[in-house]
Amino acid sequence: MRDKTITVGHIMTTPVITVTPGDSMTKVQELFSTYNLHHLPVVEGNKVVGIISYSDYLKLLHGFTLFKTEKSEAYNKAILESLLVEEVMTKQVATLRPEDSLECAVGIFRENLFHALPVVSHTGQQLIGIVTTFDLINYAFSNPALLGSEIF
Repeated sequence: MRDKTITVGHIMTTPVITVTPGDSMTKVQELFSTYNLHHLPVVEGNKVVGIISYSDYLKLLHGFTLFKTEKSEAYNKAILESLLVEEVMTKQVATLRPEDSLECAVGIFRENLFHALPVVSHTGQQLIGIVTTFDLINYAFSNPALLGSEIF
């Protein structure tokens, strides 16, 4: 039996590492390589205006980067330095509130094939956390009774 009192606020990740629309994609590269994350909310002030995924970042890179050739590394550096976050980010971002149910989060993930959702304050104006499919998996496996429920 599942606990309906568990909300997004209970499992969200905080604090959230973010970027701004005016940051270069070089900063995104640095954050992805420094931290073990796959999504960066884009904020103006503390309001969510977009999101960048690791997949978005990878799409920009030269295909031969795998071989670490001098030319591919130079190409990637030039591309990342020349692009701003606002040119790459997904602008229409679904968000959750901390009081939303896990069923709500799972439903959005299933329906839209998203892997991360920023969590905003009750007023919808301030970023306070992020929920990823990884957070849901961690929660489910720390509560084995949930694995057989209809939530998952």
